[in-house]
Amino acid sequence: MKILIRPLVLFAFVSALIPGCGKPDPVVTPKIPKEFVEFGQKRVDDYYWLNNPADSAVIRHLRMENAYTDAMLEHTAGLQTKLYDELVGRIDQEHQTLPIKRNGYWYYTRYEQGKQYPLYCRKKGELSSAEEVFLDVPRMAEGHQIFLVRGYRVSPDNQWVAYGIDTSGDRRPALRVKNLSTSEHVPDLIANTSGSYAWGADSKSLLYVLNDHTVRPYRVMLHEVGTDPAADRELFRETDSTFNVGLSVTRDNALIIITSGSTLSSECRTLPAERPAAVPAVVQPRRPDLLYQIVEHEGDLLYIHTNNDARNFKLVRTSLRAPGLAHWQDVIPHRPDALLENVEVLAGYLVAQQRIRGLTQIQIADRLTGESTYAAFDEPAYEAELGTATDAHDLDSIRIEYTSLTTPRSFYRYDLRTHERSLLKRDKVGGGFDGALYRTERLWISSEDSVQVPVSLVYKSSLFARDGTNPMLLYAYGSYGSSTAPSFNSSVISLLDRGFVFGIAHVRGGQEMGREWYENGKVLKKKNTFIDFVACAQSLVDRKYTSANRLFANGGSAGGMLMGAIVNMRPDLFRGILADVPWMDVITDMQNPDLPLTTLEYDEWGNPGIEEHYRYMLTWSPYDNVRDARYPAIFATAGLNDTQVPYFSPAKWVAKVREHNTGENPVLLKVNMGAGHSGESGRFERQRLTAMKYAFMLDVLGRKD
Repeated sequence: MKILIRPLVLFAFVSALIPGCGKPDPVVTPKIPKEFVEFGQKRVDDYYWLNNPADSAVIRHLRMENAYTDAMLEHTAGLQTKLYDELVGRIDQEHQTLPIKRNGYWYYTRYEQGKQYPLYCRKKGELSSAEEVFLDVPRMAEGHQIFLVRGYRVSPDNQWVAYGIDTSGDRRPALRVKNLSTSEHVPDLIANTSGSYAWGADSKSLLYVLNDHTVRPYRVMLHEVGTDPAADRELFRETDSTFNVGLSVTRDNALIIITSGSTLSSECRTLPAERPAAVPAVVQPRRPDLLYQIVEHEGDLLYIHTNNDARNFKLVRTSLRAPGLAHWQDVIPHRPDALLENVEVLAGYLVAQQRIRGLTQIQIADRLTGESTYAAFDEPAYEAELGTATDAHDLDSIRIEYTSLTTPRSFYRYDLRTHERSLLKRDKVGGGFDGALYRTERLWISSEDSVQVPVSLVYKSSLFARDGTNPMLLYAYGSYGSSTAPSFNSSVISLLDRGFVFGIAHVRGGQEMGREWYENGKVLKKKNTFIDFVACAQSLVDRKYTSANRLFANGGSAGGMLMGAIVNMRPDLFRGILADVPWMDVITDMQNPDLPLTTLEYDEWGNPGIEEHYRYMLTWSPYDNVRDARYPAIFATAGLNDTQVPYFSPAKWVAKVREHNTGENPVLLKVNMGAGHSGESGRFERQRLTAMKYAFMLDVLGRKD
């Protein structure tokens, strides 16, 4: 059966593409049933055979899907080109990041005209000094479809840079070490690292983290530059498959921090940078539901961000001599109405980034007087992020990165004494963009259980009417406690200028409304995420911001899973679905501990080996709940090298939706055969897929503009 069916399908599909044959027929995916029996219940996966990328028939099938998608959208080629030109035209060709001073050098990245990749640069001492390009990524990327620098760290003596290179998108970068005086690389090439690196104070000892076979960072190694990596010493190994490992360094470069973390628990170890070969010292042994991370080192004190007796987190301090939980003292107490996201501990000030009613707030507290104030922001929906310009401890100013749906990313200097704010830099947007032509709104929409869900909207004022005639693209993520920022996205302008409303539903599963918002959108409460999104979509239709025959939904990765869930629940509510690298086969994947992320995420989705979890997951798993229905138009994407959401998850889902679709709407899959979860790495090249997705939506609406 396996040998006979697939060539027949290929022949039929190729025949359908012969000129003059009309609209191509959809790819028909062969069915080879695989049976699962769990807790006395039988499940059948007809498309499980797609899980094997080593099977040449699988690769042929994915190429057929691409050919079908290209054929279905061939008539939009001109529109795609027009959209691509718009998208690229808004990109600042010579964009440069705002410099940050670290260990005596100002670091920044910049792009040159027409280049896909940035130059990594620095200047010694003053910004007027000569520029040094220490990573010429455009040159390094030559000959590669994908080229990603995953993490870099400069040595304390400023003479070496360790960095990771990923040329497939699979999150397994190879570690390289470059001499910044000679521009030569040492022969030490270390494969399968995580992109997390730290230097010892001697500038010879280099710590890095290796991945296991599931791409879980788990093993901290110590390397001496110039020696054979085979002789590297293991400093720490994380044996619990539900934890992964990362490295960081304190602001004063005195301590190296090894952090083991899972969804609901963490454990930190410290190493003196002067003695990187020492045995790492545990700060506080891990325990269930205790999360903490070290945010600052000040003399003998550690400052720790933690949820200990603080659902929304707080800041504590403790002595390095007795760092355990029993000695933690509150510095910024817990607030039930404010999620503490980030803190800068400066000599004279404590500066806290909080999230209150879904929006970020920056609080400045004088450490001497105890007086505090908040930085003021004016727009109804925005995002602000705290940072510093240098690694000095005695700063009297901070940087605030600010953006909104109508305001490009902007950087301000905020004086901590006078509370005056001055603009340092705002991202340039080409194509004649004028933010005054667009309007932002923030709505509160009642979910099924009467919980109020915030929604951020933007549209072009001159093209908007509250009569249901505007098309809309509604986006959401809603997982991992990741808050979706109402930030500026220049790509969306191409939709706004065609009369679209763009919206973000800040559904449960994120952390916009505090830690409880996340806890009520995971494991045995995961369906709240989907219920919230459907409620927001329905309310926007009812309020005539759009209509069901003009409403498109979009999400990626875990947000793509959300797309699969909501389209099963309410296929009638949407005209189209954009599911980017969507994770759809939840139960089968979570039963396979050899897949990336599985063991790390039992506390996020549930463990299907537990009957209560299994039966609940079975009620919402997108792949398991596909049913006979008139599905809206669907455009799904995948990456063959994706180690976060395997390509076969969207591929199987698309096949099953096609099988059960009782309507005529297209169901398309576009697979990047050479990339991973993030798709193309070049800043211009990645716009081609965006142009294709936008053209798909406009075509579904019958528009050619």
